[in-house]
Amino acid sequence: MMRHRALGLRAALTLLCLSMVALAQFKPAYPPPQVPPPAYPTPQPSPKGQASAQQPSNFSVKVNLVRLLVSVRDQFGTLLSNLNREDFHVFDSGVPQQIAVFERNTSLPLSVAILIDTSGSTEIDLHYEVNSVQKFIPTLLGAGNPEDTFALFSFNWRTNLEADFSRNPRRAERALHALRGEGGTSLYDAIFLASDALEGRDGRHVMVVVTDGGDTTSYKRYGDALAAAQRADVVLYPVVVIPIENDAGRNTGGEHALATLAASTGGRIFYPEGFERLDEAFSDILQELRTQYLLGFYPKDVREEPRRFHPVKVEGYNPSLRITARTGYYEP
Repeated sequence: MMRHRALGLRAALTLLCLSMVALAQFKPAYPPPQVPPPAYPTPQPSPKGQASAQQPSNFSVKVNLVRLLVSVRDQFGTLLSNLNREDFHVFDSGVPQQIAVFERNTSLPLSVAILIDTSGSTEIDLHYEVNSVQKFIPTLLGAGNPEDTFALFSFNWRTNLEADFSRNPRRAERALHALRGEGGTSLYDAIFLASDALEGRDGRHVMVVVTDGGDTTSYKRYGDALAAAQRADVVLYPVVVIPIENDAGRNTGGEHALATLAASTGGRIFYPEGFERLDEAFSDILQELRTQYLLGFYPKDVREEPRRFHPVKVEGYNPSLRITARTGYYEP
């Protein structure tokens, strides 16, 4: 009986083995369905030396190019136009900067805002100013970049845009001959508003202010006018007319303010001796504009803070050179 049980068990094992072999050789008519990959990428180990996805890098790159328009004269007052990049040193907040952009006798297009004082104190001799400006505009447009433009403003107790930026001297001519002198003098308001009109325009920004030097009715103050001009990267050229030899009859405070505005923006103040010298003053301004250097740098190693004023200094290889450039810029 035991023998029969052993034979039955052996037969059962044999049958089981044959079934498994047959199952292994069986191939289904259709392949099994594929499991789709997950919708999100499988995280990979970070390469050595790189930050992980959980620790993103935190960095900033300052790409604001600061442009400086520079005029250079020798000890005799002669404009120099043959210097090289290596002849200049630029400092931002006392820190040396690398000059990334350099142009000699830059031909960047000019946007020139011409401001004429039409207050009551200029009424008698206003036609002298008008005639000189009328000669200045065609000369400005005739010998430079074909994209040079000008705008004409008049100011007394308020500021008026007489002719917007264009290359059409006839529009200015009609406006010039319609000017009349009356009221007070809002010089700082005019500089503030003209700076706003210049800001954002391509190329160089220049402001020529023809005035007798006083300010009597401005809402804005000196500091507002200076900050607006510096934010707009304006080079200011005041032309003080009706100079009175006796200091008791002159607005020396106003003239001093204009001189400081000019020096702080990289410009120069003019005191034509008599109305017949007005044309000469405008000619000197044009000559300076045609011989300017353009220096540009990307601020490095200086504190960044929105609307912060950065003092800037430009030095030459020769201490006897007289270098004129704006004294600083505002952080965007």
